[in-house]
Formats: sequence, C-alpha cells, structure tokens
Amino acid sequence: MSIASKERRRCSSSEMASVSSTIFPAFGTPIFVVEGYSNLRKHVIAPYDRIYQLWQTFVVALVVYSAWASPFELAFRDMLVGSYLTVVDLLVDAFFAIDIILTFFVAYFDTSTYLLVDDHKKIALRYVKKLHFTMDLASTLPIEKIYQILTGKPTRSEVFGFLIMLRLWRLRRVSEFFARLEKDIRINYSATRFCKLICVTLFVAHFAGCMFFWLAVQHKTPKHTWLGNKTQDFHELGVGLGYTYSVYWSVATLTTVGYGDFYAVNLTEMLFCIFYMLFNIGLGAYIIGNMTTLLVHSSVGTFAVASQRDVFNKILQYANKNRLPGRLKEQMLAHMQLKFKTAELQQEVLHDLPKTIRSSIAQHLFKNIVETAYLFKGVSDYFITQLVSETKAEYYPSKVDIILQNEMPKYFYILVSGSLDVLIYNTGSEQFLFELETGDMAGEIGVMFNIPQPFTVRSRGLSQVIRINHHHFKQMVQPFSDDGKAIMYNFIQHLKGLKSKVLEEISYVTELLGYLEHLRQNEGTLHEVSRYQDPYKEGKTGNSKPLRSPVPVRVTIHGHHPNENKRGNGSTPKLILLPNSIEDVFKVAERKFGKRGSKILMADGTEVEQLNAIRENDELYIL
Repeated sequence: MSIASKERRRCSSSEMASVSSTIFPAFGTPIFVVEGYSNLRKHVIAPYDRIYQLWQTFVVALVVYSAWASPFELAFRDMLVGSYLTVVDLLVDAFFAIDIILTFFVAYFDTSTYLLVDDHKKIALRYVKKLHFTMDLASTLPIEKIYQILTGKPTRSEVFGFLIMLRLWRLRRVSEFFARLEKDIRINYSATRFCKLICVTLFVAHFAGCMFFWLAVQHKTPKHTWLGNKTQDFHELGVGLGYTYSVYWSVATLTTVGYGDFYAVNLTEMLFCIFYMLFNIGLGAYIIGNMTTLLVHSSVGTFAVASQRDVFNKILQYANKNRLPGRLKEQMLAHMQLKFKTAELQQEVLHDLPKTIRSSIAQHLFKNIVETAYLFKGVSDYFITQLVSETKAEYYPSKVDIILQNEMPKYFYILVSGSLDVLIYNTGSEQFLFELETGDMAGEIGVMFNIPQPFTVRSRGLSQVIRINHHHFKQMVQPFSDDGKAIMYNFIQHLKGLKSKVLEEISYVTELLGYLEHLRQNEGTLHEVSRYQDPYKEGKTGNSKPLRSPVPVRVTIHGHHPNENKRGNGSTPKLILLPNSIEDVFKVAERKFGKRGSKILMADGTEVEQLNAIRENDELYIL
C-alpha cells in the first residue's frame, strides 16, 4: 500500500453499507450520517460516527449554557460572589477540555479530494494551525482561577470578567449544528429555521439586557442611570429583579415598542442604545424576511390547490362553451386531476436527474414488465435494456381513451398496472372485444403493420402504462436480425392466437398477416427463429446478417427524376410498402408507372444500393 493510500482513505463498501443517509450540500464536504467506519487507523474517530455525533449534540447543549451564563456573569458579577455558577462553569469547561483532546483524534475529509484523512500527525497539525485551537483553548481555560492559584490573591478585576466573554466563541458550534439539521432530510426544514430564529432573538435580547445592566452597575453615580429611579443600591435590587428589568427593557427596545418607563439617562447608555437600535433594524429585517419565506413555503400546497381549481374552472368553461359531451368533460377533469397528483410529481423528481440515473430507475421499474410482454419474449437482454431506457410512464384515470380507433400509430403501450378495455366501433355502435391485464400490450397491431389503429383502447380503472415510440422502436430493431426475427415470430403467433371474432372485425389483417408470414419465411425459417440466441453470448459482438425491420416500411415512389416535378397520368406518386429487394421495387414501379426502372434515387439525387438504408416515409425516384 502506498503512503498516500495509508494517509488518505475512501469509505469502503462496508463503510458505505452502514450509511443511513447521505446529504450533499451545495458547497463543501459531503455530510454522512454513519453508524461507523471499519478501515480507520487505531485510536482514530470517524467524524460522523453515531456516538461522536451524540457527543457533539451534548456539547451544543453546553454551548447554550455558556451563551446564557457569560453575559449574565459579567453583568451580575458582584452579586454572584460565592454562587454555585462557579462550580458549574468549571464542570462545563472540563467537558470542553475533553472535546479539545478528542479533536486531535477525529479524522477529517480533505476538501480538495474528499478523501478521509486518518493520519494522527496530519490531524493534529491541521487543528493546531487553525485559529480554532487557540480560541478553543482561551475560552476553556479558567484564567481567573489559575491567576488566584498562582498569586494566592482573590481578585474581582473587570478584566477577568471580560475574559469570560471568550466563551461566546463556542457559539459557532450552534451555527454548525443548525446547518447540519437544515441539510438533514429527516428533519423538517421549516421547523429547524423557526427554532434558529427564536434562538437568535432570545440570545440578542438576553445579551443586550445584560450589557445594559452592566453599564448601570459600572456608572459612578447609580442614580444617574436607567435604573436609578428604582434603586441606588443594585445589591438591594437583587439578581432576579435586576435581570427581569434588563430583559424587559431589551425586548421592548428590540420590538420597537419603547414604553418609556426605562430609558437611557447618561451619555454611555445613549450611545449603547443607538447602536442597539441600529442593530435591531437589521435583525428585524432578517427575522421578518426569513419568517415570510417560511410561511410562503408552507403555503405552497394551498397555492397548488388554488391553481388546480383554476385549471378545473377553465376546463369546465371550455367544455361548456364548445358544448362537449358529459363523458368527454369527465375524462378531461379526471386526467387533469391525475396529472396534478402523479405526473407533475414524477416530472419534478426526474427532471434534473442525469440520463443514466433515469435509465436505471426505468430498468428497476419496468424491465420485468417489458420482458413478460409477448412481443419481446426470446429477445436479447441488451435489446430490452435499450428499449426500456427510452420508455415513458403514463397514468390514466378511469374511463379515458388511450388509443382511438383509426388514428395513425405513433406509440404502442404495455400495461403496468390496472386494466384496459379493447373496443371497436361497428355500424355506429361500440362493441367490447376483450380486456387487457398487467403485461399485455395495446396498439402494437397498428404499429407493426403501419396501419390506422384497428381498436379503441380505454382504461377500465386507474392504470399505469409505459409508452414506446413507433419510430424509435423501428430504428432499434433494424441492426439486430435475431431480435427482429424473434419479434416477428412472436407477433405472428399472437395474431394467430386471437379469437376468430376479433379477426372478423379486422378482416384486412388476414391479408397483412400473410404478407408478414411471407416476409419472415424469406429472411429466416421458423426453426431458426425458435433457436434464437443472444448475439452477445459466446464472444459475439453483433449480428452477421442484417435484417430490415419486421415492421413494413412505407415509402413514396415517383416515376421521374427528383429534379423534375411531374404530376398527371403515370406520374402521380404512389404510397407503397417497401418490398424485400430492389428487384421487387422495380417490379412494383413497372406495375404502377408502366415502365421498368434500372436505378433508385433519393430526393437529393443519391442512388440507393441497399434497402436497409431506406427509412419510413422516404421519397424514392425510379429511373
């Protein structure tokens, strides 16, 4: 193992298995909530180990006490002589001293490589070189007690009182704590922000009140202070009543109420009030802005409901204006309601994800369904994977038409959940043919034959389908001869297995089925189709024999040069199904135009040598 790999280590697979959740902030190191790491050096603590995180939370609780006690002890220093707060402070400082020692054993993430550094020397150097170590040490050492032990003299100097305020450095831990909670998806963001704003407001009110009381205590003339009209001896006032007066004045000033019962008297107090009120302008704007954002965020659901109601009203207005039938109006409303519940959420989740992740999601959700569809039995796993990656999931409410009879085939569908009714309109009446269940297909007959859809397909209840594009499917099939043979064979067998009653309703399919059977027999025997194997097994990298798509391709043929524009007898363009060979194309052109051609040109004058190069709706010129 190299030195670099010893010094910096990534989370192994076993470590990642213990990750309960992962959150990537917009900037900075990724945050893991981890049960434990297994590949760290001895006596090294994982930064996001569960026990260490509990310790950090306990330290934050101690920080809250320090934030309250530091200004309080400065303001009421003379009144707290011999109080129990001194013992509590020493105990809290002891816990922070332990935390400083633990920091020398906590691994860290390198911000440039995001690798976990667990080298003891690097951890120690990183901590000592930063300002954090100096300030942590200064805010933890009981300097006044040390001075008393060294000199043997008790002191009440105000210098030591101000040194107590160094403990406010610990507030950065509270900020880091709230930042971690805001990024944790398991905790309500609005509640976290609300608690943070409350804590900020309470601390400001407490700190300002203590400082205002300290100004009164330090003034040479107690009567000439904001508390002078209450008492001239602050010891007689007491800690409880003095603190209540101080916080009362601070909150009244912070909220811009200003009753006037407590006000600045001397110059020092006036200057302090000026800066405090200016600060309150910014703090008030910050709090109001954040609270407004949180309220608007919590009202998003209400706005969505209002928007949905407006859309429904517009649909009803449109339907009434155009006198649409009631059944169609209900379909429109049901579809729009389902869109608000499912489609918009689905698009919101998948919109910003990269294609690879969207494809993986599609594979997880729909690959098994596609494999069970009759048309794709026996095809390669590679083909299924490519096909599923391009599918699109759709939801349909009850009694909504998914496919209309006689519409041009653009898509075909595989039913994922729910059920569908297959209907046909005959002599002005609607006739039920059969029901489709999970895994069945709809619309594939029109796609495979390139004919208008022979049936109407309607959802029976709430149904989910995956949609496959007609042209994309044809383009995928063309390079894979074995897959194309298997699909063609499956399709022919499915049509043969349909009830005679169904075939009677679409009698022209019998002729198309004969054509498709002839096409399949010319390009592969039934035995060869049934012996289909995955072309990517046994070291094969592709198909040795290309096959034109099993779906007939429609093209338009002309009996003149592409640079000429002839219309009339013998020159009218003809829409045909592309035959199997170039010779057959010439035969069809001879029957249509009365003359036999010798070459085929595209619209740009390019000569066609292979029919595999021809695509749907191409223009061919027979010369």
